[in-house]
Amino acid sequence: MDLLKEKTITAVTVKEICELADINRSTFYSHYFDQYDLLSKISEEVVADMYETLNEYSFKKNEEALQMTEKIMEYVAEKSDICQILLSDNGDSTFKKRVIHLTKNFIMEKWIDEHQLEGELSEYIPLLVVSGAIDAIESWLKNGMNESPQEMATVIHHFTNYGLSGFSK
Repeated sequence: MDLLKEKTITAVTVKEICELADINRSTFYSHYFDQYDLLSKISEEVVADMYETLNEYSFKKNEEALQMTEKIMEYVAEKSDICQILLSDNGDSTFKKRVIHLTKNFIMEKWIDEHQLEGELSEYIPLLVVSGAIDAIESWLKNGMNESPQEMATVIHHFTNYGLSGFSK
């Protein structure tokens, strides 16, 4: 991950990884095919952790959805270095797609059912909300996380439930 702070995965070599991790190449290759496989495994682990975090909460009540969003934001804050790298141009290009898929299927499907959204365009609403939230999280990470995880969760939660009207004075 340290190497990805400075260069793309295509520019990272197994030799550099081994030197930084103080392991020999045979040890690396006994666990991973190449640097892409390593990055993919790290990405999968983060998504699995997010899934476990989401599984701890029920989404039947509005307050519980906010608590779940807060827990996800706390997780992102705790793992900010790795999340920022995975979401960056140097990170895993599939990570964002995995998170969108996980969140869309895990959270938004229940939200759609609760709000009884129907029609041809209803499939785009979860994608719009989730993609926007992930972009906001990526920007929050890049900008130094000046807002607390709870503040970010509240912004995401309000936008998801009330749209832009949730922010008018």
